[in-house]
Amino acid sequence: MTIPVRDALDSALVALNAAGVDAPRLDAELLLAEALGVERTRLYIDRDLSIEGPAIRRFQDLVRRRSIGREPVAYLLGRKGFRHIDLQVDRRVLVPRPETELLVQLAVEGLAMGTRVVDVGTGSGAVALALADERPDLSVTASDLSPEALEVARANGQRLGLDVTWAQADGLPSGDFQAVVANLPYVVDGEALAPEIARHEPALALFSGPDGLDAIRALVEQAAARRVGWIALEHGFEQGDAVRVLLRMAGYAEVRTERDLAGLERVTVGC
Repeated sequence: MTIPVRDALDSALVALNAAGVDAPRLDAELLLAEALGVERTRLYIDRDLSIEGPAIRRFQDLVRRRSIGREPVAYLLGRKGFRHIDLQVDRRVLVPRPETELLVQLAVEGLAMGTRVVDVGTGSGAVALALADERPDLSVTASDLSPEALEVARANGQRLGLDVTWAQADGLPSGDFQAVVANLPYVVDGEALAPEIARHEPALALFSGPDGLDAIRALVEQAAARRVGWIALEHGFEQGDAVRVLLRMAGYAEVRTERDLAGLERVTVGC
């Protein structure tokens, strides 16, 4: 049995639209390219491309898991692009978000040569590895409470050949750090989340107390106690005021919040 690519995409779009996924055409194209083992652009430039045999069954299974199971596309593909690197991801770690790239950008632009920086709550290693990739002069450490997440992060570091020191720790690990970056859990306990997140992503990396700030609050206290001079924290778009207060109360004299590409308050910096 052979099916033209256009027909395969159309049938997938019916299922994905019915499921209410956010980007049905993009998802269908990514999953079809994965089933065929080709780049997504091939779907556009090869008018004679078709899908047959095992690839049909593979594509149907991926579409079923995306539409009925609502599995994130990144988990289905096993990878996610972030800044200038590609990361392997699975259910042990959060899917890296585009808005987290702002955290990297601020560190890339704001840290002095040779700064000793730690990425707390590294997950897949996205922030730490992007920093090591774009600023090889930095001394980069990354930590996470979850040993399973660190397995993913270490594997990404080895595959990419980037120099990062890994540590398991609850909050700030031991070491003499001049800067901290962190995308910690910041969802309020009990908050309803999209099925892609609620069903598949690790709760440990999502929820953080009745105001969503337990992990951030603890890290700010640790960083201030150890006189870390520069800190950048990703947070929810409604948490900017609270995070600014936490940093000022901890003694950071200059505090500002930067907005993401959607215009939402996303990362607060203290120094």
